[in-house]
Amino acid sequence: MLYSCKLKSVCNLPVIYNKKINTTGTSNTDVPLAVPGMYQLDITLRRGQSLAARDRGGTSDPYVKFKIGGKEVFRSKIIHKSLNPVWEEKACLLVEHLKEPLYIKVFDYDFGLQDDFMGSAFLDLTQLELNRPTDVTVTLKDPHYPDHDLGIILLSVVLTPKEGEHRDVFQTQSLRLSDIHRKPHLWRGIVSITLIEGRDLKAMDSNGLSDPYVKFRLGHQKYKSKIMPKTLNPQWREQFDFHLYEERGGIIDITAWDKDAGKRDDFIGRCQIDLSALSREQTHKLELQLEEGEGHLVLLVTLTASATVSISDLSINSLEDPKEREEILKRYSPLRIFHNLKDVGFLQVKVIRAEGLMAADVTGKSDPFCVVELNNDRLLTHTVYKNLNPEWNKVFTFNIKDIHSVLEVTVYDEDRDRSADFLGKVAIPLLSIQNGEQKAYVLKNKQLTGPTKGVIYLEIDVIFNAVKASLRTLIPKEQKYIEEENRLSKQLLLRNFIRMKRCVMVLVNAAYYINSCFDWDSPARSLAAFVLFLFVVWNFELYMIPMVLLLLLTWNYFLIISGKDNRQRDTVVEDMLEDEEEEDDKDDKDSEKKGFINKIYAIQEVCISVQNILDEVASFGERIKNTFNWTIPFLSWLAIVALCAFTVILYFIPLRYIVLVWGINKFTKKLRSPYAIDNNELLDFLSRVPSDVQVVQYQELKPDPSHSPCKRKKNNLG
Repeated sequence: MLYSCKLKSVCNLPVIYNKKINTTGTSNTDVPLAVPGMYQLDITLRRGQSLAARDRGGTSDPYVKFKIGGKEVFRSKIIHKSLNPVWEEKACLLVEHLKEPLYIKVFDYDFGLQDDFMGSAFLDLTQLELNRPTDVTVTLKDPHYPDHDLGIILLSVVLTPKEGEHRDVFQTQSLRLSDIHRKPHLWRGIVSITLIEGRDLKAMDSNGLSDPYVKFRLGHQKYKSKIMPKTLNPQWREQFDFHLYEERGGIIDITAWDKDAGKRDDFIGRCQIDLSALSREQTHKLELQLEEGEGHLVLLVTLTASATVSISDLSINSLEDPKEREEILKRYSPLRIFHNLKDVGFLQVKVIRAEGLMAADVTGKSDPFCVVELNNDRLLTHTVYKNLNPEWNKVFTFNIKDIHSVLEVTVYDEDRDRSADFLGKVAIPLLSIQNGEQKAYVLKNKQLTGPTKGVIYLEIDVIFNAVKASLRTLIPKEQKYIEEENRLSKQLLLRNFIRMKRCVMVLVNAAYYINSCFDWDSPARSLAAFVLFLFVVWNFELYMIPMVLLLLLTWNYFLIISGKDNRQRDTVVEDMLEDEEEEDDKDDKDSEKKGFINKIYAIQEVCISVQNILDEVASFGERIKNTFNWTIPFLSWLAIVALCAFTVILYFIPLRYIVLVWGINKFTKKLRSPYAIDNNELLDFLSRVPSDVQVVQYQELKPDPSHSPCKRKKNNLG
């Protein structure tokens, strides 16, 4: 049995490199180990040297675990972006059996729960001298690749005998430590940050200007602003939220950079925000001086308490309690439209069980756990060990800030020595959820394009205020902080090119059709077009533009309800999506062999930019099409309401008055609200409409009867 505690004090013991432990003299090997005794092991985790790089930037975010007897007894803090981390942390461990060695493991921290293994080592406690400080250098190795050099860890250790009277004290402290480890994924508040502007930044380019952007970091949470080209006084006007995990607050690290194409970005300066010094429920305007550089950053920071975000057992269900359900329904009733516009709705997710999962371990089993994500909110279940049909029976609740968000549920296999293995994933748009219905969702691959092994049983409830949801549709969409880095893919580039070509061809075909009317290729068609042209031009009024769009939406709606919908599934996009995962694997293997694209960084960056521009243009055209195709009925109805309003306004109000109001609003906006975030309501609306790629990804797959869980169980028994 063992107990552990973490002490704040750090001993100033000298570090001796490559010193071997003396196994003679007063070594504890003379102690009869068969008789249980109580020993205190004081460890000072000094630093690491030449650790393995696990991130794409050639660095790692290392932390260290200490284990004895298979139990984790200490975990260090994370040192970001370093291969030579300095911890200087001290831990005291109380152990009874010295036969159990101290197991030291180093990991690279990744917020996506895919912590990478960086090496491990054993420390034989029987070789330590009692009551004598010893400096130890341990060499990290990977059992699967023993020839790889993974660096070293420097420790200072002291082993002393202890009496039994200290047992209760260490047991209490051990429980506190375990409580800390159980709660790191539940946040206690929200930090809302608005990046307003920069003033008098340092010129980093030869033209006397810079292309600045700003990076924010709070713990494992990161945010990167957009790039403002050729300016020393950038106006960002960006808003984002961080989760606050500690009651005391935390430190937000801020760095400003100058973007340079084809080479490493230039550092402009840094600053910090101490959240513990800010009062809650109040907006603070901060003008921060950049250290190690020049200029200021202007920000607005607000600390608010976290609302209903929780994890509980299935027996504790908010919506099954009549009082709590009534309170939730009242909070999102139509009468409370203007009460806290950011609180759009309430989401409850019951993660019940999974069946027929993929076997990720050599034993033919898996250690599955489940991650539930809604935008930047992320919660996880416990791990069910050695099971392909786990039962979690957990209830997750979230606040909905955007009804057009997508709920992502991912199943991983826990691996103690390596990063978690992906087992399957589903993405469920909130507007497609049927309340209170327990459904079996077929797990998909990482690209959400095809099925993988297993199903997961979920029961989801969504309660929201439709008016608040409509208003929030017209503001910028929340960006995910943790996203995969863009990389060049031949298949993705080709797919985006074909998608954009199809959008352009719609316009080209329309132009050919109109030109054919002028050429009288079909006399009847040309005559009808000529009469329509005369009628429309003679009677044209501005209000007819939104009215025509309104008629188009209405026509498509009646086609759908009458069963004459001629919409066809985009098989081209779907087929290319299914091939993308295989093509990406080929790209990875080719890059390992050749590494040609990575060496020519500038060309790669240009190609990625072209790839992304093609995606944006194609997605824009597809979103317009899907708005009129009623792909998301909520958004199509919202478009109908807006077009009706524009038609009435343009019919009754002269155009000059409308332009006058628009101009006055534009000119006085900065005076009325200096820190308002600029946005385009039409583009914000279209950002909520899924592209054809997203339609395929969010499509629910039907379970295959030939691969049902019951048949798999019978086959396993046989």
